[in-house]
Amino acid sequence: MKTLIQTILIGAIVGVCSCGDTDTQNEAQSQSGIPEQRGQSGVQDPQSKPNVVQVAVGSKDHTTLVTAVKAAELVDALSNAGPFTVFAPVNAAFDKLPTGTVEDLLKPEKKEALAEILQYHVYVGNLSDALLMDGQQYNMVAGGNISISEKEGKKFVNGTAQIIASVPASNGIIYVIDGVLLPPKK
Repeated sequence: MKTLIQTILIGAIVGVCSCGDTDTQNEAQSQSGIPEQRGQSGVQDPQSKPNVVQVAVGSKDHTTLVTAVKAAELVDALSNAGPFTVFAPVNAAFDKLPTGTVEDLLKPEKKEALAEILQYHVYVGNLSDALLMDGQQYNMVAGGNISISEKEGKKFVNGTAQIIASVPASNGIIYVIDGVLLPPKK
C-alpha cells in the first residue's frame, strides 16, 4: 500500500513538473511572436513523412487550398492520423470559379459553406490508385458521393476534375485535381 501511494505521488509530481515546463515553453513561443499551435497541427516531428496538410503547405500550386483550409479551421482535423484521401484542387482550379467566389467563401460568415465544400474533397480511408476505377463511387466527409470515370486513359472525379498526380502522405494520399468539386445541393 505504501509503495502504491509513493508511486502515485511521484507520478503526480512528475506530471505537475512537466506541465510547468510545457507552459513555460508555450509562453516563450508566444513571446517570440510565433503563434501558438494547439491540436494535432501543432505537433512537430521532422523525422516523419509529412501529413496531407504539410504536403499542401509545401506546394506552390496549392496556396489557395491551404488558405481555404485555414479559413475553414480544418487544419487540425486533416492533420490527424487518418487515413484520408484528399482530392486537392490546384490554384488554377479555383481561378476557374466565377469571379469573387473564393473571396466570398473566405469571409468568416461563410466558414460553414467553405468547410462543406472542402470536406466534399475528403474521403475517410486510403483510396489507392487501383481503387479509383471507372464507375466507382465514394461517400465524402461532407456527405454526397463522388464518382470516378476514365476517358482515354485519364481519370476524372465527377466527370470534370482530372486527377493529374498523386502524392503519398503520412496520414493518407493526396490526388491533385484540376477542378473544384462542388457538393450536391441538399
